[in-house]
Amino acid sequence: MPTARIQFSKIDTDFEMLIRSLREVLADSDQPALAETLPWYRDEPAVSPGDVDPIRETHALSIAFQLLNLVEENATIQARRASESRPEGYIEPGMWRSTLEHLKSLGYSAEEIASALPGMHVEPVLTAHPTESKRRTVLQIHRQLYLHLLDMENTMWTPAERENIRTQITATLERLWRTGEILIEKPDVASELDNVIHYLREVFPIVIQKHDLRLRQAWVEAGFDPKLIERPDSQPRLTFGNWVGGDRDGHPLVTADVTKHTLRRLRNAALKLLDAQLEELGTRLSLSDLLQHPPSELVQRLAEYESKLYDSDHQPPAWRRHEPWRRMIDAMQLRLAAARKDERNGYRNADELSADLKLLAESLEAVGAGRLALTDIFPVQRIVDVFGFHLAAIDVRQNSSFHERAISQLLNAAGLEDWDYASWDEAKRLEFLNEELKSPRPLAPRKADLGAEANAVLGCYQVLSDTIDQHGPRSIGSLIVSMTRTLSDLLAVYLLAREVGLVRREEHGLACLVSVVPLLETLDDLERAPGILDAFLQHPVTQAGFALRGQNPPVQQIMVGYSDSNKDGGLLASQWALNCAQTELTEVARRHGMKLRFFHGRGGTPSRGSGPTYRFLEALPTGTLSGEFRVTEQGETIAQKYANAGTASYNIELWLAGVTDTTLKHRRGGETDAELLEVIERLALYSKTAYQDLLTSDGFLEYWSQVTPIDALERSSIGSRPARRTGKRQFSDLRAIPWVFSWNQARHYLPGWFGLGTALDRLERDDPASFELLRDRGRKMPFLRNVLKNAETSLASVDPELMAEYASLVEDETIRERFLSRIQAELALTDAKIDHLFERSREERRPRMLKTIRMRDAGLDRLHRHQIRMLRAWRALRAKGQETQADAVLSHLLLTVNAIASGLRTTG
Repeated sequence: MPTARIQFSKIDTDFEMLIRSLREVLADSDQPALAETLPWYRDEPAVSPGDVDPIRETHALSIAFQLLNLVEENATIQARRASESRPEGYIEPGMWRSTLEHLKSLGYSAEEIASALPGMHVEPVLTAHPTESKRRTVLQIHRQLYLHLLDMENTMWTPAERENIRTQITATLERLWRTGEILIEKPDVASELDNVIHYLREVFPIVIQKHDLRLRQAWVEAGFDPKLIERPDSQPRLTFGNWVGGDRDGHPLVTADVTKHTLRRLRNAALKLLDAQLEELGTRLSLSDLLQHPPSELVQRLAEYESKLYDSDHQPPAWRRHEPWRRMIDAMQLRLAAARKDERNGYRNADELSADLKLLAESLEAVGAGRLALTDIFPVQRIVDVFGFHLAAIDVRQNSSFHERAISQLLNAAGLEDWDYASWDEAKRLEFLNEELKSPRPLAPRKADLGAEANAVLGCYQVLSDTIDQHGPRSIGSLIVSMTRTLSDLLAVYLLAREVGLVRREEHGLACLVSVVPLLETLDDLERAPGILDAFLQHPVTQAGFALRGQNPPVQQIMVGYSDSNKDGGLLASQWALNCAQTELTEVARRHGMKLRFFHGRGGTPSRGSGPTYRFLEALPTGTLSGEFRVTEQGETIAQKYANAGTASYNIELWLAGVTDTTLKHRRGGETDAELLEVIERLALYSKTAYQDLLTSDGFLEYWSQVTPIDALERSSIGSRPARRTGKRQFSDLRAIPWVFSWNQARHYLPGWFGLGTALDRLERDDPASFELLRDRGRKMPFLRNVLKNAETSLASVDPELMAEYASLVEDETIRERFLSRIQAELALTDAKIDHLFERSREERRPRMLKTIRMRDAGLDRLHRHQIRMLRAWRALRAKGQETQADAVLSHLLLTVNAIASGLRTTG
């Protein structure tokens, strides 16, 4: 039986079991009518929704969708495992097996691949964008349910034991039913940090071991010598980044104290993780010196440590006298504990701990116990390499306009008559900045009260400077400048950093201790980017920073944003602008003898850069992936991709294997289809024109603000950040995440597809030969295939009937009819043109995707209609000034937001 059919069968079987358990819980909770409203696996029609409390029904349907999501996740994992166990050896795209086979086909030898692996570096960056709508408590209950599903996979259980697992499932479902789902109050940064630390400490250490095992297995199955990759430093590098407690772009709650607290918590969590790893290692290395003689290097270092760490009142346990390996680990734990207290005998950094672990491994190999070095020491070395003493490097992000106001305040405090930096043109700014950045002298007195923005920036930078002085630079990621539009936006950060000694005189000149990174977000920013980068790389402070970091060749990080460029120009124009910018930026770096490390700010929906990992990597422009790769993991995608070890291991393997495959493929080069690229350039322009024409049409923003629940979303408690950067009620100030979220809730999915149909239709009418070229070669091109499939994912989730229901909320009939008919016409055109391009219907090409969507339709239809009724009632109460009554309706309205997000499997 094909894998897809096995997967669907399992989804049906497991989902039916859970739905019956949920019905049992509802019936036992005095909700028998509610139990009968669930529309799945029934012999007779469900009870009419009008017969039950809509709030209770919303809650029940939300839980049902969460169960379906868990079932689909488990079914996918089990189908993957079954496929890998077949004799014919199915190879999943994007995994290590397929990567190694592909690289062999390109002519790479085992030795060449092994030598390249250490140069691969992937860093997922965990963020707290406002897209996770569920409470952490609920996520933990989901985890319990998932583990119960895994228990059911075990064939060893007796009937009685299986029945007990079902009982546990029902009890857990009752716990979920009786637990409030959505966040009543906005989470603070500390609670968001709790969530991030949970993944970093509890999930990813397990995942790393699973990944390394899978790489070794795939290596052997490819016929390669396992000795080539058996040491820790022969593996591809994995590290983690973090934005929680560092990202202050439009987030006034992230203060200098919050960043300081975040750094301290991450360090403490890392040291606790490493102590637990050493504790476990100590239980394993029980070797006796009566049976083997430890090497002199180990004996000498142990004697050195014990002389410093013990005194007459505190000695190693007598019963460990003949266990030098365990005594060494005891001493290492004492040094780790001292590091946590910043005491003299503590490890100064993770490198010192790594050196001791290396000594332990070499001492085992010296006595012939190399197998123990591989199985026991190697995993701990990998944990140290991944997490260090900081767990995850924290980025600090701030908006360029915020920096402009900070500099104005700084100049005013310094007594300059012409202090209004924010009003200066670019030429004047550059003249001033270049002159100032010749000296390490600060402008303002230390600890002076400069103004809100300047105090905020310098307070944060002081925390970073102090941290580097005390613990070194590894806990600090980079200084990211949102809305980088000019060279001065980057140099301004150097000036501000100089005020607290974060820019200081070094051997090669004035250098910044932390990398400054442009974030290119809008279409205009992406177009200007090559010129900005060219000038920035030549700047003396930038050059001195490269020399300080000692990289060869130097590496400059560039962050590219998928959200705002999509909000500006629609899906195709955004993706094409990102593609072209990466190619041009890579060429700029090549001319300077440098590598670029692209940081991809992807979100959870296709319109914000999401989609299958291997397709995303495959579609990157040739030559732009250097082996250095960062990517955001945002909001609800963290739980979806990493909540459970099996899924988390799969996703980490996709990143590491995919980056390796794509990087080495790029090194082989490839031919450029100039004729096809010119056609896609035109297509992107046509698409952008159609999309922007819609957005700028008179009355469109009124349509959007009423047809979607954006006004309710702005009052929700999803994430600690506000939905707008400054609180202004205008389109340009709206964050891209709620823009996408609101269209999804109203089942328009507009940012993910609008304009594409018009573009394809115009190309076919105006230039049939180019359209045929697109059909012949374009659909095989990874970039275009990725864009079209992502657009189709959005299109498949659009519901024209529900679109019309939401449009009924628009009060002005003329505006309502004008835009609804226009959007529906573009929808029909886009569907038809994509089918025409691929020469087969979507039903034939994407049955699995459509099956998962249709399983949700019945429940979602009810939820959307509940939401529409509540939106209408809530807005009417607010219009009458009845805010107390409106607030009561709002809490129920937000339940529908959460439930629909669960059903759609995405927010923004």
